[in-house]
Amino acid sequence: MTDAPARTAVLVIDMQHVFADPDSPWATPGFPQAESAVARLVKHWGAQNTIFTRFVAPEHPRGAWLPYYEQWPFALQPADSPLWDIVPGLAEFVVRPTVDAATFGKWSPRLAAELDGYDRMLVAGVSTDCCVLSTVLQAVDAGVETLVVADACAGLTPEDHQRALDAIGLYAPLAKVVCLAEVL
Repeated sequence: MTDAPARTAVLVIDMQHVFADPDSPWATPGFPQAESAVARLVKHWGAQNTIFTRFVAPEHPRGAWLPYYEQWPFALQPADSPLWDIVPGLAEFVVRPTVDAATFGKWSPRLAAELDGYDRMLVAGVSTDCCVLSTVLQAVDAGVETLVVADACAGLTPEDHQRALDAIGLYAPLAKVVCLAEVL
């Protein structure tokens, strides 16, 4: 008897205008390269197996988020603001409702439900050193086999990107860092 192949979901974290626009205070320098790799990943695994997340500002920040948004007041935009849109180059692949969160980590009961029936997930997006890392650690705690596609992610700097990947690698075998070529 042979094992059935693992059902694989692709989780695309926060590939949004706010992180793509070079003039945005939250611009992620490696975004264009990550976007290209994400498109290849989604084309290979299928849009129907892909879940996109969006970071959105809370309507009313509380606690430690208050000084955060005092530092970044431009971001206090409603969820339907173009600031939070998935970039046009990937929007065509959004066939399921996005999973929105006003937190860095996107793991939630809703995301867990979206992943029901899948055996593992491939993670891509931005920024490696913030929302990707936060989400991966939460998924690992939930027991989800997680493969982070390094070249389909981007950090605030190449060094921050690598530090985040190194931290994720510490969670093996629950989380593993792979390259695009390995999963295509």
